[in-house]
Amino acid sequence: MEPPRNLDADNDEALLDPSEAAEIIPDDPDHPMDSDDNDDPPPDGAQEQEEIPLQNDSLAHFDHHTDSIFCITNHPLIPTAVATGGGDDTTYIFSADIPSPVLPPSYESSPSTFRSSIQPIAKLTGHTDSINALAYTLPHGAYLLTGGLDGQLRVHSTTDTSYPLLTTTQEVPEINFLAPTSHPSHPNTFALGASDGSVWVYTIDPLSDPANPLQVLQAYYLHTEACTAGTWTPDGKLLATVSEDGSLYVCDPFGEAAIAGITAPSSSLGSQTLVSLTAADQRFAVEDGLFSIAIAPSGAFAAVGGAHGMIRVVGLPRLGTASSTSTSATKSLKGSGAAGKPKGGRQIGGPISTSGSTPGSSSAGQAGAILASLQIQTESIETLSFSSEHSSLLAAGSVDGSVCLFDAAHRFTLRRHIKEAHDGLGQ
Repeated sequence: MEPPRNLDADNDEALLDPSEAAEIIPDDPDHPMDSDDNDDPPPDGAQEQEEIPLQNDSLAHFDHHTDSIFCITNHPLIPTAVATGGGDDTTYIFSADIPSPVLPPSYESSPSTFRSSIQPIAKLTGHTDSINALAYTLPHGAYLLTGGLDGQLRVHSTTDTSYPLLTTTQEVPEINFLAPTSHPSHPNTFALGASDGSVWVYTIDPLSDPANPLQVLQAYYLHTEACTAGTWTPDGKLLATVSEDGSLYVCDPFGEAAIAGITAPSSSLGSQTLVSLTAADQRFAVEDGLFSIAIAPSGAFAAVGGAHGMIRVVGLPRLGTASSTSTSATKSLKGSGAAGKPKGGRQIGGPISTSGSTPGSSSAGQAGAILASLQIQTESIETLSFSSEHSSLLAAGSVDGSVCLFDAAHRFTLRRHIKEAHDGLGQ
């Protein structure tokens, strides 16, 4: 029988002699392991998010609206007088005449974290739905017009800071735009576009008829769907409108084109329009409609924007400045009506002249001709604007958030495409 083994002796033999150790590592308490997530490379095509601190260097702010703001305009003679309208069915007027500091707030040693809002000059109520359009009349801004999704048109006098209500009317389901004309013989005259496709031309003249200060000059029933946008030629003589049905009509509300001998080509609309283009013309057609319009400072052509980033450029007739087409002839139209509801980046075209016809002359020119067809952006063109008279740039804002700049003097060549100009709608 074997004697019992000495387990302690065996363990002693297994231990490392301290003299044989090259280095003694001191005891260290356990620490949590670092996560390796931050070391992982980002997935293919992804970029690391960089936090950029933003500094508010604005001079002031206005925050009295309790819902979204849908429209804003300023007085033609006092640009710092601003009117805003929104989803709270309210219009505010305030002054943006704020003294400018020597340096912006971000340069202050102890910038204030709170600033009070600008106080309104006037608060206008009376609409029962969102304010969708605002405009001051021309040339002196004597009246402020408010148009709502309730179909109301309300006219306020600007002679008093309280902006008293002069008159109101409701002829349409919803008002989509208000556009004052700059025609010197027709002050305080404007156009209204409605959701039922109708277009109205009004004038405000309380002196001639105090009981009826708002008078209808013309009413057009040409569009078959909502009239989405409209504008006047720079001389204020012709009115151009577009619609969700994809149509463009250029009308002669004061009869000056007829007096100048410019007549529309034969069509089912008779003499109501000088230019009539619809989706039936495949060269002009924009599927899903048109939403914006702008006229060049020369008045030679108009650009219309619609769904899917489509832009069409169309020639316009030119009216001269001869006295035969002015005051006495056009005032005879006052109070008349025109109702004649009908029954019914690629580029095309030759070189485009931005100078128009000889001053003082009238010409049909390229009226109605499609001068260019453009498509760079991918979503609806919600806004169009030409630069000043001394330049030839056309800016287009799209729902895809981008802005395009086209050069009208060089066959509408794309000069710049700012793809991420806005994170949201380019309106």
